[in-house]
Amino acid sequence: MFKSITMLAGAALGVSTAVAMGAPSPSALISHATGRTGSCAVSWGSGPKTSTRPEGPSTARTAGVRVGQHACYDRLVIDLGSGRKPGYRVRYVRAVHAPGSGKTVPLRGRAQLEITVADHAAPGFPASASDLAGVSGFRAFRQVAGAGSFGGSTELGLGVRTRLPFRVHLRNGPGSDSRLVIDVAHHR
Repeated sequence: MFKSITMLAGAALGVSTAVAMGAPSPSALISHATGRTGSCAVSWGSGPKTSTRPEGPSTARTAGVRVGQHACYDRLVIDLGSGRKPGYRVRYVRAVHAPGSGKTVPLRGRAQLEITVADHAAPGFPASASDLAGVSGFRAFRQVAGAGSFGGSTELGLGVRTRLPFRVHLRNGPGSDSRLVIDVAHHR
């Protein structure tokens, strides 16, 4: 028993010393050999994600967008302001179309996510802007564009490098506000 514990402690000390001296960690070696990090494995899928509108009309308003980069995914946050949360639909499409007119919204990238939020845009939100957020240098995102707000829904288009897995969350906060969060994985 003591021999096993001594060997285990010695092995751990040897790995710690090697890493401290600049050698890559075992997880880094495995990541390099496989081309992927184990912590970035996702099971999100690329099929449509929807949430129906809660009872009664939505009183939230699409107010803004923000983007961020994470180790394993790019994130789009749609600020919804305060009020009753809206329903949403996020799906890959061949082309994103402006609500009302049906005009195609041009997007950079080989894949396009159509984001429909079942609420109106807040006054001052550039619902038809071709570049709502800067995504230069992002691994998955290529462009975030507004398609318009019409008939009780606001449409956005997200140009993606290729069809990648994604997940969607409707979150509370800060305060009485809510936000729709869309993460697109860097790898399949």
